[in-house]
This record gives sequence, structure tokens and C-alpha cells, in this order.
Amino acid sequence: MGSITTRRVHLLAKLAFAWAAVIVARLIQIQIVHHADYQKLAQQQQQQVVELQAPRGTIVDRCGQRLAMSLLAESVVVDPLRIPDIGIAADIFSKILNLDARELLARMQTAVENKNGFLWVKRRISREEAQRLRDLKLDWIEFRMESGRYYPNKSLAAHVLGGVDFEGKGNGGVEQFFNSQLKGHPGEMRLTRDVQKRGFASTVPREPQPGQDLKLTIDSRVQFVAEREVKKLVDEHHAKSGSIVVIDPKTGDVLALANYPTFDPNEVPKRETIQARENLAVTAPFEPGSVYKVITLSAALETTRIRPETMVNCGNGIFRMPGRVIHDHNSYGALSMEDVLARSSNIGAINIGLQVGPFYMFDYMRRFGFGTKTGLPLPGESSGILRPLKRWEKTSLSSVAMGHEVGVTALQLAQACSVIANGGFLVKPRLTMDTPVAQPVRVLRPETAITMRRMMEGVVIKTYGTAHKYARIPGYTSAGKTGTAQIYDYRTHQYTHYYNASFMGFAPVTNPAIVVVVTVNGTQGLAGYGGPTSAPAFREVAAAALRMMDVPKDLPETLPSPDGEQADENDVAIAGLGAALPPPLVRAEDALSADDRPAVSADSTSDQRTFLASGKLDSGRDLAGPRVPNFQGKSLRDVIQESAALGLPLEFAGVGIARMQFPEPGRILPSGQSVRVQFGR
Repeated sequence: MGSITTRRVHLLAKLAFAWAAVIVARLIQIQIVHHADYQKLAQQQQQQVVELQAPRGTIVDRCGQRLAMSLLAESVVVDPLRIPDIGIAADIFSKILNLDARELLARMQTAVENKNGFLWVKRRISREEAQRLRDLKLDWIEFRMESGRYYPNKSLAAHVLGGVDFEGKGNGGVEQFFNSQLKGHPGEMRLTRDVQKRGFASTVPREPQPGQDLKLTIDSRVQFVAEREVKKLVDEHHAKSGSIVVIDPKTGDVLALANYPTFDPNEVPKRETIQARENLAVTAPFEPGSVYKVITLSAALETTRIRPETMVNCGNGIFRMPGRVIHDHNSYGALSMEDVLARSSNIGAINIGLQVGPFYMFDYMRRFGFGTKTGLPLPGESSGILRPLKRWEKTSLSSVAMGHEVGVTALQLAQACSVIANGGFLVKPRLTMDTPVAQPVRVLRPETAITMRRMMEGVVIKTYGTAHKYARIPGYTSAGKTGTAQIYDYRTHQYTHYYNASFMGFAPVTNPAIVVVVTVNGTQGLAGYGGPTSAPAFREVAAAALRMMDVPKDLPETLPSPDGEQADENDVAIAGLGAALPPPLVRAEDALSADDRPAVSADSTSDQRTFLASGKLDSGRDLAGPRVPNFQGKSLRDVIQESAALGLPLEFAGVGIARMQFPEPGRILPSGQSVRVQFGR
């Protein structure tokens, strides 16, 4: 009996030992051999890896004012496999979060079919939406904290800033161009969940690294005024769109870049507002019209013997070319070069352009930056429209001289006008403060730039100047040029009676601190010309900018408004009949062929019937006016008496002793021009 019991005990012990060995072997297999595999399966069931989005860098203006920043916002997620009825869930979310119920239901059904346990319902919701969902107390609704982009000033500088999409990537503007710099590096969070998939513990193995901040050259104060004025401009004239660009001519800093229509980057893009997001000042070239005469006359001063007082044949308002006839807005027999600019004579500009010749005209187009991108860090910049010389037609030089058959952007016009304002240098515009100021390139001789400044001032101060009543800035001297170009209709292949009305100018004249370019697209009638349309916007923006920048005033606050000849407000660059189709886009560096060489030298004196430097017409009639005496140092009474005795029309500002005068002493005063004298104590 005892032996039987002993054998049973031994058998049970062996069985127990064998069972223990099996368990140990299984534990070794699970805990050691396949530890990594089972650990991975456990982590898949118990843990969830969530990407922590890095806050984008803050965008500020030149004064440190925040234009774009990242704030924490809640997003809604669900596990579609846990939702009792996805149809009811889709209906709930659509009402509270303003979503498309059918589209959301389809997404949920797809997730269920693919056994996907995670679905974004809506990202970056408002606090009110989040609270309404929490009040439902549904355990299958979850929330995630994300970094959301916020633009505190709403539409201010929207076209410069751009926006971000739902993935946090830049979409337009500097947000897109500097996306890699702004976005930072995402982090990682591991969330441990219980059997109900409720999180109870989390670890952050990798912290998100915020993006770099970006400081723009934009001045929010100037930008605000520019956006206000361009909206007012478009609305009052029932135009299609408008743009205003403000630049520091010495550094190229873009102080404001405004377009209208505009948009709020905080709002989700909609199909009907897509066009409002186009940065027209940078991406949309247009025929500039009469503002381009500044380049024509600058080239003439550099390459011909024409000077401001040179009389130019204006053909009594008619100029015939092969297949077309150009009409001036007024009938002029002859005008001095500076009056061609002040009165914006198309025929005068054409005759000046013919004297310059196609080679030098094209050369100065490139020198002023046309046909080449400025390099501003904004997506979609256009290089403009510039046709190579070998594709110019017989009438192309005449068209280009008055601003047709060439396409420019508002930004390119601002860069070109800066050449006159800064003394003859082409300075590349810049948009970020950490971008080095580009090395200036000499475009014009200093004396040419100064002469052009004075002639452009005549557009504003002369009683018959096209901007006389519109571009004067209280307390500051100003200069500029109006422009009105007919818009080409590609369907009918004709120029319409809709205009691109423009004004480009700078202030103060002696030491310009800002350049302002105003363009508006789709104006009509006499009120749609550049003078009455765009020049007032220039005045308002320039006055505000100069005041904000603490630029010293160089004139009394109030100026006398002398009676005189009515201003030539009609500055439309009439394209004429049968005008050629605008040329295709080409790169400026590809536009000049080896065969494009001047046929004659710059000093050619051919066709002297057009330019009468001696001051006499072919008929022998003397057009030279009286010589201007030296008024400087004299009292106001003495200047008035002397000018009256000589029969000189006089404009004056200030009190005390005559400090400055224009024209200079000894110069010929052309017919119709006044002597301008600045008095001071």
C-alpha cells in the first residue's frame, strides 16, 4: 500500500514538474523569445502615437506688430467603430460644426469599412463649438489640442501674408514662400488607453520645435491707409480691382502692398472668393499708359540732345502711322519736353521716342527692371510683358513710347519710379528685414534723375499739369506722373473704353522718402483717368506715410491755389486703330539678339524738323520765352514787382526771403509755364 502511494506521489510530482516546465517554457517563449512581438501588439492595443504639431513662427511688421501667430485650438476626432449610429453622429456634427452631413457620413462609412479607428471630424473649432459638443456628454466624441493659425488684423496685408491649409502648410504669400522656415518640427506624444479606449497616461518622447519668426518690411500703419484708400478708389469708380504699392526708394523696403478685392485669411477659402486672393500688384501685368513716359523721357535725356526746354513738335494733335492714327487729347503745335510730360502729350512722347530709337528704348526698359521679376519673396510674381526687338513692328516704338505694347506690374512701376527718386539707382525691393539690402545698380546719371524729378514735379505744381488738383500733399513737395491706358479686349481684338488708371510719384521732391504707385483696373469716362482717379489716393497714402515716418515738412501746411490754365486731366494713351495684339511674355535676358543694334548714334541730328533746340519752328516763329531772373534772396514784394514788370506768371509758397526757385535763374521760361518760388525765414 505504501509503495503504491509512493509511486502515485512520484507520478504526480513528475506531472507537476512537466507541467511547470511547459509553463516555464511558454513563459520564456512569450517573455523572452517573442517579447518584442507581443510588446508591439500590446502597444497597438493600449497606446496611440499622436503627432504634436509645432507652432508656426510669428510674423510681425517692421515695428514688431503681430500680423500672424499660432494659438492652441481644439479639434474633434472620433473612433467610427465605437459610434452606435454613424448617421445620427453625422447629423449632430453637421448642425453644430456647420459641416456637410452627407460628406461626413460618407467619410465615416469608409472608415468603418476599412476598420479605421481614427477620423478627424473638424480641426481647429471655436470655443463655442467645443462647449456645445461637450454638453452632449457623448463618450465617443474626443478632442485634440492643435496649433491653429490666427491673423489678429483679419484682412490687413492678407495678400502679403497668404494663409495656411488644414495640414498647417503655407498657402499663398510669405506663409507659402517661407513655409520651411515658419513650420518648425513636429513632436510626438504616446497616449496609453484603457479597455474603453480612454486615455489615462501619456508621455512626450519628442517635444515640438516652434518655427522661426519672420519680420517683414511692411508698416502696418501705412498698410492700413493703403488698403482703405484702394477700397475707396475701387468702390467710388465702380472699378474691377486696384492696387497700391509703397516703397522706400533708398532701401527697396516695401512699406505697403495692398490689393482690392481682398480676403480674411482666418476664413476657409471658398470658390466664390478665390479671385480675391490673387496678389494683383505682383502677378497681374497691365499696359501702363502715360506713366511710362517717364522712362521714355529719361532715355531721351541720356541718349539724345533733348533737354527740358527743347521744343517738341506735337503735330497739332494728330500723328499718322502705317495703319493707324494717333490723336492727342488736346491740339498742341509744339511743347517743351517738360510740358510734354506735364500735359501728357502722346504725340510729343512718340516724337521723343522716335528720336531715342528702338535699341536705346529697349535698353532702358531693361535698365528700369521691366521684363524681369523683382525677386520679391511672393509666389506667382510676373516678369511682365516685354517683346524682343526682333519682333517689334514698324509702329511698336511709337506705341511703347506712350506706354502700350509693354506690360508691367504695380511692383515693377514702384521699382522703376524709385530710380528717379533715389538719384538713378535700381534697387531691388525687399520684404523681410533680415534680407540684405541689394547692391544698387546705376541706371541713370545723377543729373538725369534730378532733372526728371523736377519735370515730374511740374506734373503736380503746374496749373495745367495732369495731377495739379489731385496730388499736392499739404506740407510736402511731391512729384509724379499720371497714366490712363485703354484695356485691350482679347475677344474682339480691339481696345475698349475701359481704362487702367495709374499714378506713380514720390515725396518730398528734394530728398524722396517714399514712392507710391496707385493702379485701378476697369474705370470709365473722364472721371476714370489717372489724374482724378489715382492721384488723390497717392496724396492720402503719401501724406499719412510721411507723417508716420516723421519726415520733416518742406512746405507750409496750406499753399495758395493760383488761378491759371485748366489742368489737362485727359492723359489717356490712345492706342489708335488697328493696334497690334499685346506681345507674349518673354524673359528680358532672352529679348536682345545680336542683330539688335542702333542704326545711328545717340547724337544723331537727323529729323531736325521734330526737335527744334533753337526754339524756332520751321516757319521761323520764335517760341523761346523770357529768361528767368534770379529771385533768390529777395523779398516777396520785390519778387512780385519784378515778375509783374517782366510779365512772368508766378507761383509762390511761404513767407520771408526767396530760398528756391524753378526754373533756375537764366533758364528760358517756355510759354504757359509759371515761375515757382519757395520763400522761407
